[in-house]
Amino acid sequence: MWTTYGQDHLLKRLEPSLRQRRQSHAYLLSGPPHVGKMTLAINLSQAVNCLEGPGVPCGSCTQCTRIARGLHADIRILAPGQGEDARSARTVIGINEVKEALGRLHLNPYEGSTSVVIFDGAESMSDEAANALLKTLEEPPPQVMLLLLTANEDAVLPTVRSRCQTLSLMTLSKDQMVDRLATGHQATPEQAEQLFRLSRGCLGWAISALEDAQVLEQRQADLEKLQETLDAGLETRFTYANEVASLFGSDREAAKELLALWLRWWRDLLLIKEGAEEFLQNLDYAESLRSQASGLSTLEIVQFINHLMQTLSSLDSNVSPRLAMEVLMLNLPIEAGQV
Repeated sequence: MWTTYGQDHLLKRLEPSLRQRRQSHAYLLSGPPHVGKMTLAINLSQAVNCLEGPGVPCGSCTQCTRIARGLHADIRILAPGQGEDARSARTVIGINEVKEALGRLHLNPYEGSTSVVIFDGAESMSDEAANALLKTLEEPPPQVMLLLLTANEDAVLPTVRSRCQTLSLMTLSKDQMVDRLATGHQATPEQAEQLFRLSRGCLGWAISALEDAQVLEQRQADLEKLQETLDAGLETRFTYANEVASLFGSDREAAKELLALWLRWWRDLLLIKEGAEEFLQNLDYAESLRSQASGLSTLEIVQFINHLMQTLSSLDSNVSPRLAMEVLMLNLPIEAGQV
């Protein structure tokens, strides 16, 4: 059975080709973080190896259970942080790791019928690694499936994208999220609605927040630091910029998530200015948001949102994280926290 939830538009498209064993040799799974890309990748790995026949994975045979537990010899997951070069491994999937994984694909599957390589964070592949992968995409060995997972489809090399079948995962609606959390994870209606707002419809994040209290605790700490920075002078803001830049050097995704939190905060400020509070994501901070919004013009908010988006784009382009963050702090309205 599929454990992927809320992606029926993709499952209906995949099932006929899987039953006929005419699936693509390469899929690009695209969608925001925690939307369910890895869950779908695991399900696809099960579907092409399931002992109950092609199509929907049964979830209970030895092939399906070993894949779900991460023990299957023919399923390989590559992600930033696995390479030998400690510095680059934090930010890229290197060519050595890609070559090693692709080299195994020319051998027959060891315990299943299909070998699968999952690239978790395909946009993080170095140019050399992407070009090495390109050769395999052009001439794939038999009994092989390549699954590229990305939160930023445009950052994947165009020549790689063009040789994959794209599967775009959608966020859940409010009703879908509330129903899933209430029936499958015993969340109260109030919890489920709050998690829908905070997760932006990404079920994986909501489930993590339910199961691990540290997720919401970290959010609270990050928001308190954000407000402290807004209230402070330029020296404190530069100190914060350096902290985020250092975080980017050790954990790129965590730093980008932090900036995404800033982006959602300023989006909420804009919603308040425009009289659309019912769409706030940080509803539990509504009073603080109203107070801050009263001291800012709509133009100031829009301009800083644009600066935030430019900073995220610059970081993806490998500019100096410290310089990018310091420029962002210089563009932070002086009145932002001085209400």
